[in-house]
Amino acid sequence: MAKLILNGSTSGSVTLESPAVSGTTTLTLPATSGTVVVTSGAQTIEFADGSASTPSITNSGDTNTGIFFSAADTIDFAEGGAACGQFDSSANFKFNSGYGSVATAYGCRAWVNFNGSGTPAIRASGNVSSITDRGTGRYTVNLSTALTDANGSVVASVSANGTTDDKNRSVDCNLLSSSTATTNCYADTNEVDTDVAFVQVAIFR
Repeated sequence: MAKLILNGSTSGSVTLESPAVSGTTTLTLPATSGTVVVTSGAQTIEFADGSASTPSITNSGDTNTGIFFSAADTIDFAEGGAACGQFDSSANFKFNSGYGSVATAYGCRAWVNFNGSGTPAIRASGNVSSITDRGTGRYTVNLSTALTDANGSVVASVSANGTTDDKNRSVDCNLLSSSTATTNCYADTNEVDTDVAFVQVAIFR
């Protein structure tokens, strides 16, 4: 097994060792000068920052798609030479999916679809631990993992029977705390609280 040892100008060395396999392996260096990769004592590999058009981490044959670093504590993604995603220094995830540019994605933090007739029963949910029955047409949605505060937004819809002809039902909703949201369902005709079979709630922050 052949080795090529490159000694540093003052100390240290780099060893290139060919693999014990058949065939020929080629290591191609860039035509321009500059640092290709740096290793530290902590067993890390450091790459150049790169850019959207020339990402520093990419694959052969598609060199304008990959990962680059536009600023400190920031990880960027490029596709076809254009920025398409980013984790910024505040851990916000940004991407371009019809926005026209890379923008922060504000995800749904919790959602639930439940039957509010009688004892509330969850059909499906995400980050919702339970539904509390507060009386006829009144429910509290309890989150499994709380939000950072109570300044989020709640949207809700209701249906008495789940058909396209269903109507005359309304719902009020509110984020009561960082871990609870309330929904109050009532009939449009007389504004009397009423249980409904289909309640859908989504919480954003």
